[in-house]
Amino acid sequence: MQTYLSIGTNIGDRKLNIKTSLDLISKYCGVILQKSAIYETVAWGFVSKNNFYNLVVEVNTELCPQKLLEQIMLIEKKIGRKRNVQQYADRIIDIDILFYENIILQTETLTIPHPLLQNRNFVLYPMAEINTNFPHPILKKTIQQLKNETPDKSVAVMVK
Repeated sequence: MQTYLSIGTNIGDRKLNIKTSLDLISKYCGVILQKSAIYETVAWGFVSKNNFYNLVVEVNTELCPQKLLEQIMLIEKKIGRKRNVQQYADRIIDIDILFYENIILQTETLTIPHPLLQNRNFVLYPMAEINTNFPHPILKKTIQQLKNETPDKSVAVMVK
């Protein structure tokens, strides 16, 4: 199944955190078909002195959405993420499921498509890089249209 994952990190060795997450995604989730460049952005939803590195990957997975989420949470834990009650905080790694095929899913633990992706340049820029015409199954707009219309005015700068 075609799925898109967003990866973000703003503490520790950000490039190593991303490399490790990509290695573990390949090992536990499926084949990485495409990955965007890394984009640097300020924190979204909270104030931090640490900028985030973000990218999006397209993964072909055989896992159902819930099993994919379980594997992602194990990967985050292996890398050193400690979950806390604060929704927005500095983190060593954050992996979100953006899309899983064209499905629309809402459970207690998982919402697909990710409910805030249209408001986040740190997701829209890398997602547009790898599949600009992907249709959002609820909003009925392409990623490029969402990128053009987002209320997010933050700047996403490609890391060299």
